[in-house]
Amino acid sequence: MLANIRATGYMLIGSGKAFYWVKPTTGQFFLFTITALLSNFLFSWLAADEATHFNQQGLISYIVWPMVMLMAGLILAKRHHNAMLIFVPSILWLVADTLMALVQSGIQWAGKFGWLPEVTYPLIKLLFNVLFVWQALSLLWIFGKKLHWSWLERVLILLGAFAVFSVWQSNVQSQPIFQSDPIQPMITEADFYAQPILLDNMLAQLEPQRSHIKDWYFLGVAGHGEQEVFRSEIEQTKEYFDDQFGTQGRSLALINNANTFSRLPIASKTSIDRALQTIAKKMDVNEDVLFLTITSHGADGILEMSNPPLELEEVDAPWLRQTLDKSGIKWRVIVLSACYSGSFIDALKTPNTLIITASAKDKSSFGCSNEAEWTYFGQAFFAESLPKFRHFLPAFEDAKQSIAKRENRMGFEPSQPQLAIGEQMRLMLPEFEKSLAKSKT
Repeated sequence: MLANIRATGYMLIGSGKAFYWVKPTTGQFFLFTITALLSNFLFSWLAADEATHFNQQGLISYIVWPMVMLMAGLILAKRHHNAMLIFVPSILWLVADTLMALVQSGIQWAGKFGWLPEVTYPLIKLLFNVLFVWQALSLLWIFGKKLHWSWLERVLILLGAFAVFSVWQSNVQSQPIFQSDPIQPMITEADFYAQPILLDNMLAQLEPQRSHIKDWYFLGVAGHGEQEVFRSEIEQTKEYFDDQFGTQGRSLALINNANTFSRLPIASKTSIDRALQTIAKKMDVNEDVLFLTITSHGADGILEMSNPPLELEEVDAPWLRQTLDKSGIKWRVIVLSACYSGSFIDALKTPNTLIITASAKDKSSFGCSNEAEWTYFGQAFFAESLPKFRHFLPAFEDAKQSIAKRENRMGFEPSQPQLAIGEQMRLMLPEFEKSLAKSKT
């Protein structure tokens, strides 16, 4: 046992001495299978929240790599006519995995007690990925030297392994052996009955249009309530428009999120309809401009509205067009951030409308996660390009290039953001943007 631990130490520093010390017996294979499994059980338990359940998928994900190493040993043993090689890769892997899991458990334990400097927390996930990849690459490295692989073979194998192991480790982190129990959102009776009042109050607070000024009215909708990124994107976009484009008092956010249920009206067909009709009454529908942005998950002609445990109807393209037309609002700037959002363009087109979508009608958009503050599109358009150009058309072109570069780096299929502008809107947009720029003062 001590010899195998020592062999693993040499392996981790890339030394061929690992082969001198390793003791590849059946008993050692089963021994370190148990230690690796127990140490990973320990880490998963420490990393999980208090309410957890055993996750069979997580166990299967863990077992995959020891079996891969055992198969590699069988192939190497047959290829080099050396039965001693059968258990070498798997034993070195299992010992390393035991050690790495214990190191990670120690870090996790220290974090639970607040013993780690706060600056280290963002780096811990990266460190855990590095440890996993390190043990794999070091194993491949010493075998490359031992079996006299050429430098080209070593480089290609290590690069391929690095890519595979990095992606694998990132993905399996969402499938730990002990997984936190899903938290079912709860809505209190008080919050439930307060919703109509919240919407009424916010609609009542919208300020009326000003004579001889082309006012902008902002309506932001966060449709999908189970990921924080949509709430964050709408709240930050509203804050930017209020601060930089003078929509303060003429802006409204409808957000689906369990954490905002007591303070903000939810996003639904009903609330969107009421908001648009009220905005139309407050504005000069023939002179002022509506800026409508919706961010959510999407499908062909669909924008998802979800806020568990409520069951909400999805927003479809014909309904949104009918609702906008019913309001009588003439001048519209519509920004949709969702997969397949380009499928809304044909339904929403008018001579007086500018439509910007995060993707083409048959493409996905990216960046929807709890950890993100913006989607890829929101980051590029609202957070970066619009503040830089302060005009919609050049901001869109700049954001489109930025998104394409990011998607290419990530290896994603291009989302192909779209823009469609009516003839009358193209003529009037520069004038509207002058008003928007001046409205801050």
